[in-house]
Amino acid sequence: MTLNTKTCIHLPQDQELKKAAVPQCQQCIDMGSTWVHLRTCQTCGETHCCDSSPNKHATKHFLETNHPVVTSAEPREDWAWCYVDNLFMPLS
Repeated sequence: MTLNTKTCIHLPQDQELKKAAVPQCQQCIDMGSTWVHLRTCQTCGETHCCDSSPNKHATKHFLETNHPVVTSAEPREDWAWCYVDNLFMPLS
């Protein structure tokens, strides 16, 4: 699947989307915590928990690295989020 949008420059058009290698938030596992949903960073491919999760590791990852775009790592969810542009992007 590719991202086809003209509204966000932080992920080039037609770039192959990174998928979660393992559907888990390793940081939560290391802490003995749980998560609600998972997001995959489109810069480095790491998967972290969402903002509905207690630890909000995906947002923390953005704040630490400035990697701007995540996609949902949840089955049947087809969207991206750009932290820089504060922009939700449906992918289908």
